[in-house]
Amino acid sequence: MPHKPKKPCAFPGCPNLTDETYCAKHKSQAVNSYNKYQRSSDHNKKYGREWKRIRARYVKAHPLCERCLAEGRLTPVEEVHHILPVNRGGSNADSNLMSLCRSCHNKIHIELGDRHPSER
Repeated sequence: MPHKPKKPCAFPGCPNLTDETYCAKHKSQAVNSYNKYQRSSDHNKKYGREWKRIRARYVKAHPLCERCLAEGRLTPVEEVHHILPVNRGGSNADSNLMSLCRSCHNKIHIELGDRHPSER
């Protein structure tokens, strides 16, 4: 199967081509910037070490996006989604989790109304 063509790095002024959003040189800078300026300050309180273990176990058991798989597409998992959010009484039980690609995850949150379509 042919590969997608590489695209320019999204970092301003970077001429490098990459398969992802940022080239290897700027990927860590982008993550650090996101964590500092956009991620909520209580993120680590909500999603600590226990969640990382639960997420890793779930991703190992469900390596493909469940929504894409239902539509016949094979897309690797990027996010683990709580069907009923924890802050609304949901749990970390497998029955309340769903493996999704980033696109499907954003679509779900847009449908729920807790994200604006431009927040990706």
